Amino acid sequence: MKSPDSLKGLYKIGGVMALVIVVLIPVQIFIFIAWPPPDNPLDYFLLFQKNWLLGLLSLDLLYNILNNTLLIFVYLGLYAALKRANQASMLIALILGVIGIAAYYSSTAAFEMLSLSNKYTLASTAELRLQYLASGQTMLAIYKGTAFNVYYVLNAITLLIISRVMLTDSTFSKTNALWGLISGILMLVPTTAGTIGLILGIVSLIPWIVFSVLTASRFFKLSQ
Repeated sequence: MKSPDSLKGLYKIGGVMALVIVVLIPVQIFIFIAWPPPDNPLDYFLLFQKNWLLGLLSLDLLYNILNNTLLIFVYLGLYAALKRANQASMLIALILGVIGIAAYYSSTAAFEMLSLSNKYTLASTAELRLQYLASGQTMLAIYKGTAFNVYYVLNAITLLIISRVMLTDSTFSKTNALWGLISGILMLVPTTAGTIGLILGIVSLIPWIVFSVLTASRFFKLSQ
C-alpha cells in the first residue's frame, strides 16, 4: 500500500518511537532489579536525598512520562495506517488509548515525592515530619490506584481493538496482529492485582516487544 506523502513523516516518527519504547523496557527492568524501589515513604524520602534521579526513576519516570508520551505517536501512526480499514474502531481505540495515557500522567508521584522529601528534610519539628510522611503514603497509594488501573485496562482494550482491525486488513501482517492480541489479553489484568497481575504484566512485555518491533518495521516501509 502506497502511503500519502503527508503521512510518511508520521509513520517514520511512529516507527522510531516504537523502537525507543522497546529499548526503554530492558532499561527500566535493569533499574528495578539493580535498585529495587522502596516500599514506604520514609525510604523514598531518604533515596531522594541520596540520589534524586534514582528516586525519580524508581517511581516510573521513564515509563510513566517518557514511554507514554512516545506511545501517543505510535497510536497516531496506527490510526493513520488503519483508519481506512475501520475508521470507527480505530477512532475509539485512539481515544481510549489517549485517555488511558492521560490517566497515567495524573497518577505519577515522582516529582511530588521529591518535593515532599525536600520538605521532610527541612522540617523543624517531628510533627511536621509525620505530616510529610502521611502525605507521602497518600501519594504512593495514588501512584498505584484508580488512575493507574484505568490506564492499564484502557490501553489493553486499545491494543485489542487495534490488533483486531489489523486482522481484517493487509497493511500489517497477521503475525503482527496476533502478537498484539496476546499482549492485550495478558494486560487485561492490571499489575496491581497481586502476584497473578504482576506475573501477567511481566509476561505481557514479551509479545508487546515483538508487536512493537513488527509495527516499527511496517511503519518504516510505509514511510518510504
